[in-house]
Amino acid sequence: EFWAMGEFVHLGEPAVPVLVQALTMPSPRIRYNAIETLLMMKGVAGVSALISTAKESGEIPRVREHALRVAVRLDSTKAPEAIEVMATDPNPSVRKAAAFEARYVRQKAVISILIPMVSDDERFVALSALQSLWILTRHETEFHDWDTSTKQDRAAWSSEWTEWWDAHKDVFEIPESRRSKRSS
Repeated sequence: EFWAMGEFVHLGEPAVPVLVQALTMPSPRIRYNAIETLLMMKGVAGVSALISTAKESGEIPRVREHALRVAVRLDSTKAPEAIEVMATDPNPSVRKAAAFEARYVRQKAVISILIPMVSDDERFVALSALQSLWILTRHETEFHDWDTSTKQDRAAWSSEWTEWWDAHKDVFEIPESRRSKRSS
């Protein structure tokens, strides 16, 4: 019944409600394919449902991460609430997806979400958060040795970011993107 998700692309926006319904189907493959189809058809009307899927802690990480990725591509202005929820998820791959996708959300709201992630227990999550902060703010910080860093070191680095953000958030404007918008 839902195995030919790609066929919905040809139907356009009127098919979005069916794809949104597919996001609640029992099969993770159907849910993932519905997300992919929304991306292919540029189904902006489905972004709110994608955000809900990304925030759903009972959903499998692969589907949550893809829902966030597609929501960011279709309408990044709605993504901060999902990024905020995913940033504190127990699963490190979900946290990493939040940290990574935040770099494409050119809103000040994500900066305060990313800063605590710099001290994440998982190195790859912390590095993704740091890279996203650099991309969004272009704030130059001292180089830190992540390979030999301790949790306390990363907490101190997060505090440095917090101090900088507290001093600049009222006047800070996110700079223009250095490269053209990422293709879908």
